[in-house]
Amino acid sequence: MLKDAFGRPHDYLRISLTDKCNFKCVYCMPENSCFLPHDQLLTRDEILEIAKVFVELGIKKIRLTGGEPLVRKDAAHIIEQLGKLPVELAITTNGYLLDSYLNTFKKAGTKSVNVSLDTLNEDKFLTITKRDCFYKTLANIHLFINEGFHVKVNTVVIKGMNENEIVDFVKWTRNSNIHVRFIEFMPFNGNQWQRDKIVPFKEMLGRIKDIYTIEKLQDAPNSTSKSYRVKGFDGTFAVISSVTAPFCNDCNRIRLTADGKLKNCLFSNDEADLLQALRNGKDIKPIIIECIARKYKERGGLKQFDLKAPNTWDDRAFKHDYERGRCMTAIGG
Repeated sequence: MLKDAFGRPHDYLRISLTDKCNFKCVYCMPENSCFLPHDQLLTRDEILEIAKVFVELGIKKIRLTGGEPLVRKDAAHIIEQLGKLPVELAITTNGYLLDSYLNTFKKAGTKSVNVSLDTLNEDKFLTITKRDCFYKTLANIHLFINEGFHVKVNTVVIKGMNENEIVDFVKWTRNSNIHVRFIEFMPFNGNQWQRDKIVPFKEMLGRIKDIYTIEKLQDAPNSTSKSYRVKGFDGTFAVISSVTAPFCNDCNRIRLTADGKLKNCLFSNDEADLLQALRNGKDIKPIIIECIARKYKERGGLKQFDLKAPNTWDDRAFKHDYERGRCMTAIGG
């Protein structure tokens, strides 16, 4: 089992298949993004080889991310091969191509799908994603629910953009076995993060409690979200308080970028180059173990956000530290 210096076990690997995406969400992909050359990306065989090493080191769950993982031409092959490993295999996607991969997921034994969807309004969807495909995305979500998949909808809540839809998303869970997760707006390179765009999780809950009677649910071990249900509703909702109330103490996640860099924290600027080591014939196990061992206790060693601090130089310093890293689409989420 992989453990860091604070005794936290790490058994959950997120693999980014590509930094490319068929959407251009304003909070995720900076303007004029430059994508990695093909020869700098992990090949499908390299992904499988590295994944096998992680399984030997105790990884129990693998989630495929991007960019948008399903735009990769050999995504089906990768999914089917990873599905043969003794792990729980899941994926995070924008949902647009899901229908084309339904049989692939079934063959691979994938039962959990996370879909990024930040609005239930067609016009606003176009504004956020720069793509006119709201109804197909929504149809694919319902398709996978009807096919028996555990479907979570990830909604990044940004003030002035979609905070007025929080109750609408919760209403969606009334008669649908869907699991909505509201995510606080996080600072990354090029995503135009500002303090006044954050909707803190307590405010989100307040908006919901004004309308509904809710009950707290038991969170899964190492969960990043605080889970709830409106009494009598079929589905659930949760809040991921990444900014105002981080959950570093229970973190069990490791991230592999599309160019083969290992990140021991979403916010860390410290990376271990597994791809070059692999191509040079080196044993990558010691590199992985060392990378996890030097993980910081919180936030990759970066400054914690203080919601009560004045909106002055402190915010600028905070933002500068986080923007020195990769943009979200280059990390894999």
